[in-house]
Amino acid sequence: MWKAAALLALFLTGLCAAPAGKDQSADPRLKHSFRKPDQNGWIYVHLEGSPAEIGYQHGCLLAHEIADTQKAVALHLTHDSKPWSFFRDAAQNVFWPHIEAEYRAELEGIVQGLKTQGVKVDLWDLVATNAWLELDGYYTGWYDKKHAPVGEHCSAFIATGSFTSDGKPLIAHNNWTDYLTGSRWNIIFDITPAKGYHLIMDGMPGLIHSGDDFGINSAGLMITETTISQFHGFDPNGVPEFVRARKAMQHSGTIDEFVGIMKDGNNGGYANDWLVADRKTNEIASLELGLKNINLKRTKDGYFVGSNYPIDPKLISEETDFPIADSSVSPNARHLRWDDLIAKNKGRLDVALAKRFLSDHYDTFEKKDQPSERTLCGHIDLSSRGSKPWMPAYGAAGAVQAKAANSAMAAKMSFEAAMGHPCGIHFKAADHLKRHPEFAWQKPLLRDLDSHPWTTFQAGQ
Repeated sequence: MWKAAALLALFLTGLCAAPAGKDQSADPRLKHSFRKPDQNGWIYVHLEGSPAEIGYQHGCLLAHEIADTQKAVALHLTHDSKPWSFFRDAAQNVFWPHIEAEYRAELEGIVQGLKTQGVKVDLWDLVATNAWLELDGYYTGWYDKKHAPVGEHCSAFIATGSFTSDGKPLIAHNNWTDYLTGSRWNIIFDITPAKGYHLIMDGMPGLIHSGDDFGINSAGLMITETTISQFHGFDPNGVPEFVRARKAMQHSGTIDEFVGIMKDGNNGGYANDWLVADRKTNEIASLELGLKNINLKRTKDGYFVGSNYPIDPKLISEETDFPIADSSVSPNARHLRWDDLIAKNKGRLDVALAKRFLSDHYDTFEKKDQPSERTLCGHIDLSSRGSKPWMPAYGAAGAVQAKAANSAMAAKMSFEAAMGHPCGIHFKAADHLKRHPEFAWQKPLLRDLDSHPWTTFQAGQ
């Protein structure tokens, strides 16, 4: 079975090399790259070499998935918003001037790889797709000089010391987003760059960063984040968040180095509470990164949780419109659930419990088990309330996938991942659109989001 899979991976690599009519298997840029057969909803790719080579491999091996993802992102961004040409212009004139040479070369390499496969996604399409999370609400809010609704993306926790079963760091995260784009958040990137640390992360086709920012590097860092809800603030002269996030994952060997990269040129785009662990020292940290307010907490014995709620009172008052006292809203309800679960399981936290937590359906406001926008495993599509101002009632959004790892797994550059809702509930697009025709605009690209088993991935597998 393994030999058959390996041969298929080599076959796919051979197909993605050069324009038709040339000896495709001879292209040296693809020598060390490969794509494995899809596994439980995930696509695993190994990329290796210089920035241009990594980009070329990415564009070649995932060409058709990149074209599909770009269409989904464009549909999402332009619905009741601005034309795609507006976002292409922002990509070229606002974001590109602040992208350093290493990642320009990688993005240009992706475009070159796409060309060999006949895919007509150009550089500005690609940059806009990479920046979509900070274009959506952050840049458009700045451009319109008003506060746009910034979505609730993710539930996560990180723990160490007396809270975990082995006294070492444990990290877990599920990705909340709309199903239109989230069903395409199914890539495992294993990247060996010419400079920087080897890294493994989840991601979307065409993105040079993870996007939901779950990753492990060979220096021992374990990284994730959750967004800060109802945040406003953007600096068009700053470095794009997607560049800083990728650079920090690739070039940080310590928590201090990670913090320094994320702060340097901070543009306020895709404002997050970053959760970081260093398995070498057993230390964990929470970096709440606003535009004006930046707050760092760290410990070798404790935990930090994320569910899209802002933490610092000054940041809350100056940079958000978040109702911190309303226990009925999703981030606050999930925050209470995290604290309760971790307190009850202190000293026992491990990957098995983390996976159970990410599948949890307990609503702390109504005090009952019922999947909705208030539960750690989010199901906004099942909620008559929605998750406003981000999502209306029955909006096709929620937890689209999940990941977890402990220190021993991180030492092997490994984590477990589940594509689809980790609880096992499937989302069927046609059924949902039939019940809620107000979302018919998504019909051309909305697809099923089936729940798959947890699967272990390891760099170099």
